[in-house]
Amino acid sequence: MSKEDICFMSACDMADAIKKQELTSLEITETIIERIEKLNPLINAYCTPTLDLARDMAKKADDAVKKGEKLGLLHGIPTSIKDLIDTKGIRTTYGCVIYENYVPDKNAIAVDRLLNEGIVMLGKTNTPSIGHKGVTDNLIFGESKNPWNHERTTGGSSGGSAAAVAAGLGPLTLGSDGGGSIRIPSCLCGVYGLKPYYSRIPRIYQKMGLSTLSHYGPIVRYVKDAALMMDAMAGPHPMDKFSLISTKINYLNALKDKPSKLKIGYSLDLGYVRAIDRDVEKAVMDSVQKFESLDWNVEHVKFSKMRKLYATYLVIAGAGISYDFKDLIEEWRYKLDPTLVKMIDGGVNISIFDIKQAEFARRKLDEKFDLYFKEYDILITPTTAVPAFELGRMNPTKIAGRPVSPIGWTPFTYIFNLTWHPVASIPCGWSSEGLPIGMQIVGKRYDEKTVLQVSQAFEEIAPWQDKKPQFN
Repeated sequence: MSKEDICFMSACDMADAIKKQELTSLEITETIIERIEKLNPLINAYCTPTLDLARDMAKKADDAVKKGEKLGLLHGIPTSIKDLIDTKGIRTTYGCVIYENYVPDKNAIAVDRLLNEGIVMLGKTNTPSIGHKGVTDNLIFGESKNPWNHERTTGGSSGGSAAAVAAGLGPLTLGSDGGGSIRIPSCLCGVYGLKPYYSRIPRIYQKMGLSTLSHYGPIVRYVKDAALMMDAMAGPHPMDKFSLISTKINYLNALKDKPSKLKIGYSLDLGYVRAIDRDVEKAVMDSVQKFESLDWNVEHVKFSKMRKLYATYLVIAGAGISYDFKDLIEEWRYKLDPTLVKMIDGGVNISIFDIKQAEFARRKLDEKFDLYFKEYDILITPTTAVPAFELGRMNPTKIAGRPVSPIGWTPFTYIFNLTWHPVASIPCGWSSEGLPIGMQIVGKRYDEKTVLQVSQAFEEIAPWQDKKPQFN
């Protein structure tokens, strides 16, 4: 097996090889470390590598195998963690100069659960400041670059995470998603990302301003690896009052079953999207037709017009971020990302009436999708309206020749942070420039299992893993 083959193995296959002693965790880890040392300077996926720690953890993992000890689900698997997520004893900056030297004294719940299942810690991956935007750059570590084209964005805010997985710099990474931050970079980097239902993976409030919007979830190359991570992380925790009771679902085993009957709706506009790139439209439509080969009922759905959705999102997100930073903004104003400062300042003027109005609009949106999912099992949309665009830009100004707003390229993602539905982004095609295109698979409330099963079925009829980014 070549070094490249090892770097692009699925985590499930790695775990099996380690348990059977066909490969050691240290062999896998050293191979990935070698690739990180070679390629990370080109794409800036990792902001804080922990390579010596990874070696030590891999050695201990191999010792446990030799001694016949009980092994976790992810035993010996090299894994990275987004830099918005706390890691005990490992620098965690949130991509923000205020926290440039912050070292947490405890792990996030999800990180503890991954460690308890045996992961090897490769390090922290790059993110924009406080995860506040859809491209990945910050004033500490700079800009992450797309492995498929180093002059294009990774998306954000889990851009470093998605770039690492796409480039073979680790099979698993833990990301977070407050408005599309798992799905957008997964789409632009050509990997699979899952935003589970809200608090399926428990989390404790951090300074992110997105406490009722943000979800933790896996970014991987294989659907089965996302299921494996879900088995490791899902389940209630007393510190998260929103965390869901255990379903006792084994997500990995559930992939063995393909639902016999599903009713799938698809939409390219959700009733409000103004423009979509022609390559994206074609790739998603071609993919929708593939579902028909599975004997599922697939039909176009027309949504009634939905207005001021992003304004609703901005009130909730902006008020939270402004509250978090109200005592810090004057001291740090001229040292922060200007777009973050603008968001903080904007939140100051949000009134309690604005917040209550946003809560009402959110409930109305919930009702709309509750009605949809009474009739359908799954909703399909594009993930983003465009493939990856040039570095140094926040957003494209035109799509398919039409002027669009600053969020016109990501209109399909934030809506499901408002509703909390489980959603995956799965690679579904390539642009004329050879850039990845992604498709969203949206499930009913609490139903990650069907999202994963539909994702697995699509992966089997339209696999993407044989294509890898090339580096000189």
